[in-house]
Amino acid sequence: MAKLNARDEARRSAREVDGNNRADYSEALERGLLVLTAFDHSEERLTQAQLARKLELPRATVRRALLTLTHLGYVIPDDKAYRLGPKVLTLASAYLTTNPVSHVLQPVCDNLAEEFQASCTAAVLDGAAAVMIARALPRHTLPIGQGIGFQVPAVRSALGLVLLSGLDEESRHRHLATHSGLDEKAMATLETKIAEVATAGHSYVANEVEAGFHSIAVPLRRWDGTSIAALNVGTAVERMSEPEMHERVLPVLRETAGKLQPHLV
Repeated sequence: MAKLNARDEARRSAREVDGNNRADYSEALERGLLVLTAFDHSEERLTQAQLARKLELPRATVRRALLTLTHLGYVIPDDKAYRLGPKVLTLASAYLTTNPVSHVLQPVCDNLAEEFQASCTAAVLDGAAAVMIARALPRHTLPIGQGIGFQVPAVRSALGLVLLSGLDEESRHRHLATHSGLDEKAMATLETKIAEVATAGHSYVANEVEAGFHSIAVPLRRWDGTSIAALNVGTAVERMSEPEMHERVLPVLRETAGKLQPHLV
């Protein structure tokens, strides 16, 4: 049997810690989904070879996944490359139409975006990313690829740090070991930073995800106090100062989160 690479070894270890029976786990399905999520706004078209390199998978594995996804309509051949097909939208639609949290948060984001004339986003944790489930910009069309479903790195974004702070210490350590790709020293530093976010109850990040942009985020908790999402406001640093973010925006985000709590399940 071929030796697992570090990423797959970490995934398998995580499954064992979670108590799953490896015989019940479909690695073929996992790899098919990895192929789907490899496409993004910076890489809209990818060849088999590019996908194999990016995902560190054998080309034969990628080829089988692409042929299956093409047959199902989720990817479309484009010359010698592939791109996502419109059917992928049905996956997002299914999530949004069955997830009451998105319905509750979208009007909240709309209102906050208008109030502060800044972007407002709600996100959940998904592996190494914070994934947007509701988003609004003030009187602007969202840039393509930066609306619902757009991802930002969890360890570098205000949304992501707040989401990670909602995990208990053991779960947080296991999550970072699996998804961060950091060595032990860097991970220890990050865990200290996340613990500080948990104590403060918010996270402020500037010039990390995007140069000249800063944001501030708070956790969204459901009725029993469990953190299930994060809410942020972000804008260009020249539009709003850091003191304004803390003194003007943060109290409103906290008040909004408190009002939302009884409605989140």
